[in-house]
Amino acid sequence: MKAFCLNNISKVALNTLKAPDKTVDDVNDADSILVRSAAMHEYELPKSVLAVARAGAGVNNIPLDKYAEEGVVVFNTPGANANAVKELVIAASLLASRDIVGGIEWVKENKNDEAIAKTAEKAKAKFAGTEILGKTIAVVGLGVIGVLVANAFVELGMKVRGYDPYLSINNAMKLNKNVKYYEKLEDTVAGADFITVHVPAMDSTKKMINKKVFDNAADGAIVLNFSRDTLVDEADLKEALEFGKIKKYVTDFANPNVVNLPNTIILPHLGASTEEAEDNCALMAINELKDFLENGNITNSVNYPSIGMGVKQAQYRVCINHKNIPGQIAHFTTVISENGGNITDFVHKSRGDFAYSIIDVDGDVNEEALKALDGVYRVRVI
Repeated sequence: MKAFCLNNISKVALNTLKAPDKTVDDVNDADSILVRSAAMHEYELPKSVLAVARAGAGVNNIPLDKYAEEGVVVFNTPGANANAVKELVIAASLLASRDIVGGIEWVKENKNDEAIAKTAEKAKAKFAGTEILGKTIAVVGLGVIGVLVANAFVELGMKVRGYDPYLSINNAMKLNKNVKYYEKLEDTVAGADFITVHVPAMDSTKKMINKKVFDNAADGAIVLNFSRDTLVDEADLKEALEFGKIKKYVTDFANPNVVNLPNTIILPHLGASTEEAEDNCALMAINELKDFLENGNITNSVNYPSIGMGVKQAQYRVCINHKNIPGQIAHFTTVISENGGNITDFVHKSRGDFAYSIIDVDGDVNEEALKALDGVYRVRVI
């Protein structure tokens, strides 16, 4: 592994690299790239780069299809920062339900008052707020983060509802039995005192938190968004905040629209910004790259399917990035057998327009013949 770091990457994670694995100072010497937030849409990859790993979950800074067509696998690290986000969501619920920020600012403004202790007793009532115990919270999205958030609010004594049309079996098994699952968004948010959103930013989720959701919630509900700003219809949000239908909106996605809205608490993008989260994300990214480079296995890719065949046992392991078109597997096996190779194991998966095959072979492998096949983006023989 010869990794080039496009951003500053956790030294704790990088220190786990043991020779011959290392980082390199020139991307032209690299077989992989570690990245956090650097924009890569205009970035030209050397042919030597086989994979890019994002130390985080969001990958909107990376041209996924372009890299897939170049045979470059892009990884992310879902769940590595989940606890950091969960803790910030809990903090946000308390900041919004009790005017803690207002109280802090009042103290700062009155710091020169020699009788501040007495004055504070009189002033505190306007910052009192309400407790979250017994309130209803709708958790929209039950991925790794959403499940942690839902379970945490159960432990804090809230009535928790969950919604996710794509809830995985693995996440469902981790969900606290006291989380009430709903199949429709409108039912999940109906009468809810809090709404917290934890879904990926896609065309299908854009502005999903909108007037219809706000109208269905309880009067004076609190909305928490630590996923992406595009998930919320900010025009509808403005109206709901101005008329008091929504009491508070808390997010860590500052943009020119929300920073000027009333009754908001806007943070810099702190969701995954803890030392532990950055270490965890970087370490997961490094491990994903190592397994891919050494064994051809793909875990947590965002442009190719997840696929694996364990540690290489045969003489050669052939890894092929290719188009998802009929007849490819037959072509691969024919070329290998005609050139004297004996296939000992084989696995193939596709994801949309892109596919990936791992073939264990004893005997000769004609790499150039495989590369010459129609629809093949890259061939790598380990």
